Amino acid sequence: QVQLVESGGGLVQAGGSLRLSCAASGRPFSRNNMGWFRQAPGKEREFVAAINWSGSSTDYADSVKGRFTISRDNAKNTLYLQMNSLKPEDTAVYYCAADQFRISIANSPKYWGQGTQVTVSS
Repeated sequence: QVQLVESGGGLVQAGGSLRLSCAASGRPFSRNNMGWFRQAPGKEREFVAAINWSGSSTDYADSVKGRFTISRDNAKNTLYLQMNSLKPEDTAVYYCAADQFRISIANSPKYWGQGTQVTVSS
């Protein structure tokens, strides 16, 4: 089992930045591949970014490439998402996810956090 708790969401103006964190417990953190997803009102949940267990490989949705950076600190059991140049269309609930297998746009991870709201005003 893996427990995930997100934090760092909030209200920010367009062009601003936020850093999301996800604290993990349970299964050893370094064994988990990790990812971020988001769900906007009235839309399906979508893939944002993923990172492998060691942090050596990352993947991003085209909509966030060059603006968002996913990273992890295995010593602190924490996943991060640095979000820069935020746009109103980035407004969504952001979810942290974990799985023993690689996370990508094509699959649905096994473990999920409760989500944190990010609102970008124009």
